[in-house]
Amino acid sequence: MNMKLEVVIVSVSDVDCAKAFYEKLGFRLDIDIANENFRGIQFTPPHSEASIIFGKGVTSAKSGSADLVLAGDNLDAVRDDLIARGVNVSEVFHYAGGPFNNAVEKPRVSGRDPQGRSYFSFASFEDPDGNRWLLQEIATRLPGREWEQKRARNMDVATLAELLRETSEHHDHYEKTHAEHHWWDWYAPYLSARQNGSSPAEAVAAANRYMDEVLHVPPR
Repeated sequence: MNMKLEVVIVSVSDVDCAKAFYEKLGFRLDIDIANENFRGIQFTPPHSEASIIFGKGVTSAKSGSADLVLAGDNLDAVRDDLIARGVNVSEVFHYAGGPFNNAVEKPRVSGRDPQGRSYFSFASFEDPDGNRWLLQEIATRLPGREWEQKRARNMDVATLAELLRETSEHHDHYEKTHAEHHWWDWYAPYLSARQNGSSPAEAVAAANRYMDEVLHVPPR
């Protein structure tokens, strides 16, 4: 059985204001459709397979009632990008009682998770209606938290060649600044990240992290 979370419906009071905000975030505008008493807008966060929809006549929920989570492998980079776009993002924090536990008094504790664990460090922001977004850092997923891919994505020869050229260019800097290593050990995590939708910068970070944390390749 194949099912994916496709869309989350968000309630807003000012459709145009919300549209401008999510464009500022860098979300992809997929559709903006309207007729007499209806307007539906769909946005997708960068590299996400799930989208949000809001508009007029979409939902009867109270505006500002949504709680949503964005996951990324580098919380500081995501936070810096959003701040550069003019978004008011909180300082990094962790939960006193563990991720998403708001049942304790003063649940949010300033600073990263002291143990540096994936899933445990957060930042937050709100859209103009007060819909709440959490940014959660997931550098390494726990076993069983990813669906097994039955087959690789199709890629034509020209696209693969271009991706290999790109990988070579990014690896060149790593090779000059780190101890001797097998080039294919760096290529593999970079290519894997790019094929799974990561940006070049995110793929570089993934490859560098693999070489550092798994293979322990030191800098020169």
